[in-house]
Amino acid sequence: MVESVNVIGRGRVGSAIAARLEERNLLVERDAEVTLLCVPDTAIRDVAQGQSPGPGWIGHVSGATPLSALDPHTRRFSLHPLQTFTRARGPEQLDGAWAAVTAESDEGRALGFELAEVLGLRPFELADEARPLYHAGAAIASNYLVTLHRVASELFAAAGAPPEALEPLMRRTIENGFELTGPIERGDWETVEAHRTAIREVRPDLEPLYDILAEATR
Repeated sequence: MVESVNVIGRGRVGSAIAARLEERNLLVERDAEVTLLCVPDTAIRDVAQGQSPGPGWIGHVSGATPLSALDPHTRRFSLHPLQTFTRARGPEQLDGAWAAVTAESDEGRALGFELAEVLGLRPFELADEARPLYHAGAAIASNYLVTLHRVASELFAAAGAPPEALEPLMRRTIENGFELTGPIERGDWETVEAHRTAIREVRPDLEPLYDILAEATR
């Protein structure tokens, strides 16, 4: 049973994790059983090398970084909360989210699962070599949603429509289990072509993006 964790890095993720550990009455201190690196991906290797190898465990919370970044430590694991975080909110951001756990031993895997559950996450096992593909899927689901909202907002603004009207539509699409509706679902290619024409006249730079998305949706 984990009783103490040293959280290194108090950015958006680290601050939420540290607050949740304190809520669950775990000791968040320097000399702990587990050291959890919540630093930027590019800093993981250097920070890990700066930690003295010992009997405790060390882990990181990156979704894309392999376990080898934690060299020379051998008691190591990764716990990636599959969630987007903001400083404006607290540990409740962890509630109900999934977490990818990667380890090289049954003991490390069990530790990762236990820590995930303490944080309020739903853990699943992820192979180290599958990390790039997994992280690509996560980026598409989260990062590109931001891009799609921005592009749609720009088209709405050009049409004289309020961009904020898009948010209830996007939220309901998720609530409806991503059920596809609209012209492509109906096979209405005349409307799709009208979209292309309108975009070409106002924002021709966005037409290739529309075409790629339309084809993927079809």
